[in-house]
Amino acid sequence: MTTALTLSGSIRKGSQNRRLQAHMGRQLAAAGVTVNAIDLGDFELPIFNEDLEADNVPEGAARLAALWRSHDIVFIASPEYNGGVTPLLLNAITWISRQKPSPFRHAIFGIGGVSSGKYGTIWSLSHLRESLTKVGALVVPTLLGIGPAEDAFDVNGDFVEPAIVRKVEQMVHELTHFSRG
Repeated sequence: MTTALTLSGSIRKGSQNRRLQAHMGRQLAAAGVTVNAIDLGDFELPIFNEDLEADNVPEGAARLAALWRSHDIVFIASPEYNGGVTPLLLNAITWISRQKPSPFRHAIFGIGGVSSGKYGTIWSLSHLRESLTKVGALVVPTLLGIGPAEDAFDVNGDFVEPAIVRKVEQMVHELTHFSRG
């Protein structure tokens, strides 16, 4: 059975990106995928410092790397901070990228984000795609840049706009049909 790991680059209570994470988890489960949703706040990771790395890889980094290696799909929902990726997510990716064997060379990755602006995290998703690709991740073509956040979801946590619903369906298709060959 295909497995998916979902996470958010935000650990804030009420985060719209955690809603996106949950929505994508439901959509992947409906497509027959076993979904494991995680919270990056459950993984203690100090700010990356090569001086720490040599003698003391954080247990959270090793656990996250093992999770990424053990799933067929990784979906990341991330807000945009000043046009870029959140410090929380960037730090986690940096720690994970240093683990051997590479945690990026098995799964198919999907990325998306929700923001209050009309550009819907497109700038940060571009940065996230580039960073993931440079460490060996295969990121599907569809990006879920969603905004404005206050109009995006209905009371059930589903998307209101038909174009977003279609993009979610396209991403689920890509995540479940692409292969690293």
